[in-house]
Amino acid sequence: MADPSSYRPKPGEIPDSPGVYRFRDEHRRVIYVGKAKSLRQRLANYFQDLASLHPRTRTMVTTAASVEWTVVSTEVEALQLEYSWIKEFDPRFNVKYRDDKSYPYLAVTMNEEFPRVQVMRGQKRKGVRYFGPYGHAWAIRDTVDLLLRVFPVRTCSAGVFKNAARTGRPCLLGYIGKCSAPCVDRVSADEHRDLAEDFCDFMAGRTGTYIRRLEQQMKDAAEEMEYERAARLRDDIGALKKAMEKSAVVLADATDADLIAVAEDELEAAVQIFHVRGGRVRGQRGWVTDKVEEITTGALVEHALQQLYGEENGDSVPKEVLVPALPDPVEPVQEWLTERRGSGVSLRIPQRGDKKALMETVQRNAQQALVLHKTKRASDLTTRSRALEEIAEALDLDSAPLRIECYDISHLQGDDVVASMVVFEDGLQRKSEYRRFQIKGFAGQDDVRSMHEVISRRFRRYLAEKEKTGEWVDDLPEEGTTENGLKDDDGRPKKFAYPPQLVVVDGGQPQVAAAKKALDELGIDDIAVCGLAKRLEEVWLPDDDDPVVLPRTSEGLYLLQRVRDEAHRFAITYQRTKRAHRFRSSPLDDVPGLGDTRKQALLKHFGSLKKLRSATIDQICEVPGIGRKTAETIAVALAQAAPAAPAVNTATGEIMDEEEPGATGSGGEPVTAGAPDERRGQET
Repeated sequence: MADPSSYRPKPGEIPDSPGVYRFRDEHRRVIYVGKAKSLRQRLANYFQDLASLHPRTRTMVTTAASVEWTVVSTEVEALQLEYSWIKEFDPRFNVKYRDDKSYPYLAVTMNEEFPRVQVMRGQKRKGVRYFGPYGHAWAIRDTVDLLLRVFPVRTCSAGVFKNAARTGRPCLLGYIGKCSAPCVDRVSADEHRDLAEDFCDFMAGRTGTYIRRLEQQMKDAAEEMEYERAARLRDDIGALKKAMEKSAVVLADATDADLIAVAEDELEAAVQIFHVRGGRVRGQRGWVTDKVEEITTGALVEHALQQLYGEENGDSVPKEVLVPALPDPVEPVQEWLTERRGSGVSLRIPQRGDKKALMETVQRNAQQALVLHKTKRASDLTTRSRALEEIAEALDLDSAPLRIECYDISHLQGDDVVASMVVFEDGLQRKSEYRRFQIKGFAGQDDVRSMHEVISRRFRRYLAEKEKTGEWVDDLPEEGTTENGLKDDDGRPKKFAYPPQLVVVDGGQPQVAAAKKALDELGIDDIAVCGLAKRLEEVWLPDDDDPVVLPRTSEGLYLLQRVRDEAHRFAITYQRTKRAHRFRSSPLDDVPGLGDTRKQALLKHFGSLKKLRSATIDQICEVPGIGRKTAETIAVALAQAAPAAPAVNTATGEIMDEEEPGATGSGGEPVTAGAPDERRGQET
């Protein structure tokens, strides 16, 4: 634990001007980012008597080992730079709003030739119109199902669209009138885009004009005795009104606004947002955050505004934002919102009328969200803290291991030997920092040597990154200088720049000894090591002949088991992926200059790899694009390669013939069932 006085800037060093500051820990990792109207006054608050600080602020300043700052011209620039740094460094002590789910949006892909209506989650894409967010995806589908009667816009995927265009037959929605079927040229691209524009206008709240126009068309059709057309228009109007009923009118003046409410206690805060468009509630979402320091409601609102509008532009930022408390000062935030929208934005507290009544509803939702969150997580927070304390006590550590890394080795009878590294911070998974290893130093099965190799490689990289980031240099960067921090030259996070307080290996005394030996060889003596043996769930420490036995009811043992099991899952998934990839490989993959197109041409011509293997060079030359030299190379490669094992139907146990349709992979060899590719983590 660091003493804040050891890195406190000297009197007069801190400028009395707007700026953004960063606290770093002993490993040069940014752990907190803040902005200030006056850097001198703001930073002085962190170097008071520790007893007078908020508990979480006290934890932050004692974890930190240095502080640095950047001076800017205005408070708006400070707001923008703070947001950029929080996104870049992901500081662990900053306010982080956690969505309780990934909210779905109704999206219209106006960036495509034939716009598509669909449900979308995740990061917003350029050129796509979004409406929502909605609480449930089924609510979007119900709304779309009603509107497709009036606005028959395409909803199919690209594959379905291309297949319909190829066959000349539309999908079912095209036959029942819920798609205008641009795939078979029933409407032109311009006509279909007009339909999509009308759909977007209706969803944006411009409903009254459109319904009045349909009503007039219905009356005209009735007067002209076109009763079938009039009935169809009547049904269209009914569908639109039913869709409108799903979002009740809350503001009579067709207001576009976002209402933000905050419910908080000493430790946490819940934020609820209602998105009102055209006077109707079009979306709702909520976040929960841990309060790192004593922070006002206005400051929480400011962070919520950064979270909401940091990546938005144009109409995504409404003309009016209603909040329970204004940031102090409010002018920079309002100017920042205006810049993002491109026109004036009103940021204010509703005082009376419908807007105040709606704000009270949003506030009640925030209170309920906080109560529900605390019910779910209060015991969990306590449990994780107790688990870390129990581990520290059992292993005789100086402090609770806030970062734990666990390693596991996986193989199949000595083949495809791989290893995994999983990371838990504050008792929670940090999947973005998972890593995967291939064992390169030797062939065969030897878990102890494999563990030594993996630990050596991981911490050799750590020492290299440590030296590259200048951690051994005493001087801090000069004010205003730019450095990559814990980022590679291409901007991606470095793989091994941050060390754990505890290394856990899956295994007993031999694996622990191998891990400890690897650290000793690298001169690292400030990282604790232990192993968790599966048989009796014993915890082994280096150089101890007897294990540490934690009680079966221990929260510390349960956390170690979760860490170990996650490392095992991650390792075995990677090992299965490699094995499946090996089974799908083909001798043709080793032929230089032979791409996928010519490989497919060969297999299509001969029907199977077996027949290709028995073909003569002259017969191979008959395939378009295959010359004699390439044919000779193919023949040699196939002659040298041993025939692959037959594929097995894992459901029935039947051995599938190589020529059976579907029994070969992209390279032509039989395939067997394998686990899906693990998307997280990086191979090293």
